[in-house]
Amino acid sequence: MLRVMTAEDYDEVYSLWKKISGFGIRSVDDSREGIERFLLRNPSTSVVAVEDKHIVGAILCGHDGRRGCLYHVCVAPEYRMRGIGKAMVVFAMEALKKEKINKVSLIAFTKNDIGNAFWKEIGWTKREDLNYYDFTLNEENITAFI
Repeated sequence: MLRVMTAEDYDEVYSLWKKISGFGIRSVDDSREGIERFLLRNPSTSVVAVEDKHIVGAILCGHDGRRGCLYHVCVAPEYRMRGIGKAMVVFAMEALKKEKINKVSLIAFTKNDIGNAFWKEIGWTKREDLNYYDFTLNEENITAFI
């Protein structure tokens, strides 16, 4: 079963993130306060997959009014290869369409072979025509890799 992610899901989603090999969790952005802030700004676009009364997959999804973005797309290893990831992506993209968003992007670490294979398999296009830049405004927002 898929449903919209809520702030009440935080503990279970965070626990899921901690199980995903190679996953990067930021100290500020992925804190309870950070996720609550994200969900307040994007109340209907993030999704969780629930099986056996437990969250087995999650996507943080939001937009800036122009472009949507997927973050922290994951499915528990023991639930993979069942179509859960693809179903969550479709759920999130339909939510974005309802908000008149016409394009969606995401970032996948180059070493994330499983994730990159997934995106290719479901028809996403890897961009070769641009460079991705970022600038850190808060040095305390440290990424820890699992």
